[in-house]
Amino acid sequence: MPFGLGMGEMILIFLVVLLVFGAKRLPELGTSLGKGIREFKSSVREIETEIKTPPSIEEKSSTSKSADRNDDGTPRRLTTS
Repeated sequence: MPFGLGMGEMILIFLVVLLVFGAKRLPELGTSLGKGIREFKSSVREIETEIKTPPSIEEKSSTSKSADRNDDGTPRRLTTS
């Protein structure tokens, strides 16, 4: 059994939850818990793919824009005042 709990302890926990939340609320709680877990897993997968995949060429060129160039790509001239 999970977490070292026996069948008797599992039934006792289920009965306490049933008494606290009621029979009508249990399916709603299960559904919302399942949706939350599913959303968490998809977020984790999305983050893992972002970490594992290298950035595309377009992203590299836009992020590595040089500070010594103008917007049109011409070299910036240094002036002294």
